[in-house]
Amino acid sequence: MTQVWEVLVTDTTRIRDAARVVSEAALGLGLGPVRTDAAVLAASELATNMCRYAGGGRFVAEAVGEPWGSARALQIVALDHGPGIADVPRALGDGFTSSADSLGAGLGACRRAADFFDLQSTPGRGTVAVARFARPEHRALFAGPAPVGGLHAPLDGARLSGDALAFRNDRGRRTVMMADGLGHGAAASQASELASRFVLGRGGDTPETLLRGMHEVLRRSRGAAVAVADIDESRRLLTFCGVGNIGARLYRGGSWRSLASQPGIVGAFALRTLLPERHGWEPGDMLVLHTDGLPSRWSPDGIERLGARDAAVTASVVFRDAGSAARPLRDDTAVAVVTHTARPDGAPR
Repeated sequence: MTQVWEVLVTDTTRIRDAARVVSEAALGLGLGPVRTDAAVLAASELATNMCRYAGGGRFVAEAVGEPWGSARALQIVALDHGPGIADVPRALGDGFTSSADSLGAGLGACRRAADFFDLQSTPGRGTVAVARFARPEHRALFAGPAPVGGLHAPLDGARLSGDALAFRNDRGRRTVMMADGLGHGAAASQASELASRFVLGRGGDTPETLLRGMHEVLRRSRGAAVAVADIDESRRLLTFCGVGNIGARLYRGGSWRSLASQPGIVGAFALRTLLPERHGWEPGDMLVLHTDGLPSRWSPDGIERLGARDAAVTASVVFRDAGSAARPLRDDTAVAVVTHTARPDGAPR
C-alpha cells in the first residue's frame, strides 16, 4: 500500500513533527542510523525554512522506487506558496545565511546530506524541494535526476493513500501506471495496491492487456480508475490506455494535449472494449498523470520548461501551482511525471 508521512508545517511545533515522521519512515525502510540522521537533518532544515520564511507549507515523505530496478529510497518533498527564492544557486552555496525576507538558510546542508537534492523556486509562487535518501549500498542508484517520479498527498493527512504509482522497465520499454482506488482510506489503498502489484509482476504486456488482467484481479476490491502508459523509446512510441478519471496530459511538438480515458471502473461491472492511443515520443516530450484530487482548472502550460529536471520536482510543482495554501484537498491526490530518458541535445540523462 502507498504509505505516506505528511505534516502541514504551520508553526514551529511542526518542525519537530516533520523530523519525527522522517525518522520513522527512514528506519522503516532500513536506511540505518547514519542515513536516517542525514534525512532527519534535511527534514528539520526544510521544515524550518517553510515555517520561518514562507508562512508554512506541506511536508511529505514516502518510499519511492529506483526507475530501472527494485531498490527503494526515502523521498522527502517540501513545498510552499511563499515568496520564493530569488537566487537559488546562492542559496544552495556553502555558508549562505538567510535574512528575514529571504528563504534559503540550510539548503546547502540539505544538498550535502541527501543522495539526491533538487530545488525549484519561482518568486511570488513558492518553492519545491525534493531530497532522496537510500541505503548505503543503493546510494549510487539515486544520485541523479529520475525520468519517472511523483508525489502522493492523502486526504486529511491519512497515512495511507488511495492512489498509487507503479513503473517498471523491460528491455528499454517503460510501463507507467497510476491507479485511484474508489473513495479513500485503507480499502481504496488496497485496490490501488492490487493494481500496482499486477503491473510490477507482468513484463512486456501492452496497456490494454494489463488493464484486462487488472480488471479480473481487482474484482475482489472496490475497484479503481487506472491509466497505463507504455513507452518504447527505441520505436519513439507512447501507447496510452485508461479507464476512469485519471487525467493525462502529453507535451510534444510544442503543445499540450489531453489523452482520453474511457468511462468505467477497473474491477467492477463489465469492462468496455479498450481503445489505446498511440503517439510519437521524442526527446523533450513529457507525460503528466494525475488523479481527480487535482483541481480541474489546472493548466500544464509552462511545465514543459522543467523537462530536464527530476520528475518528482516537476510533479510537485504541478501540485503546488494547481492549488493554494488555503485550498484543502478534496480527495487523495497523486501527480506523476514521465520524461524522455535523453535530453533534447541527445546526451544521456
